[in-house]
Amino acid sequence: MNTLQHHNRFVTGALLLGLLAPWAAASAGVFSVTPVRLYMTPRDRAIAVTLTNEADTDVVLQADINTWSQKPDGTDELVLTEDLILAPPIIKLAPKARQVVRLALLRPADASRQLTYRMIIREVPEAQPAAGIQVPIALALSMPVFITPPAAKRQMNCSSQRAEAKTVNVQCSNTGSAYAQIREASLVRDKLTLARFEGGSYILPGASKTVSLKGEKAVTAGEAQLVVTFDDGQSLTTSITLP
Repeated sequence: MNTLQHHNRFVTGALLLGLLAPWAAASAGVFSVTPVRLYMTPRDRAIAVTLTNEADTDVVLQADINTWSQKPDGTDELVLTEDLILAPPIIKLAPKARQVVRLALLRPADASRQLTYRMIIREVPEAQPAAGIQVPIALALSMPVFITPPAAKRQMNCSSQRAEAKTVNVQCSNTGSAYAQIREASLVRDKLTLARFEGGSYILPGASKTVSLKGEKAVTAGEAQLVVTFDDGQSLTTSITLP
């Protein structure tokens, strides 16, 4: 998800997509959350989440849980749900204070496929006087939540298409039952990297996404190896022929 909708005249001022390492802390400037990605198994009833107030004033935080799906073209779709709950759902933290809360699963997990959600924790700004033109800014963090049974696996297929002289587009489709996240994609010939993509791109089951690999020089025609590396360190290598 790239944007959040307005909430009661509050405008979202920041959104972190959870592309950091799972053990890292996501920060919106005023507060931080650990871990930045939340993993559960069907046997887990709840997991711990740590919220920290990084500011010198009190902060009030509110959590919304959304089911997270993607259209076939990879566009994110979020729908509010009561499948999970953060307890308590509204948290007030004193300056520099830290609190451990619980994310609890309220519905039975699916034994055959991964369930995907996004938990959005946002700051609730203090009420402003009616007069004036200032609009309070609500900082927000969006964290993926994965509930994964042992049988759920990603299944990726990637193909390439020339875009420009220095750019090759790669489309990856996930036909499996668990998410994939591309961390890097490289076009390699004779051990030389011709073009590269670095970043974080989630592809949920049933969806496809296109990433652009860019090189410093024009990518010439001929055979090459397309190496796509995922967030767990595993790679998919495909032999391709560029026109």
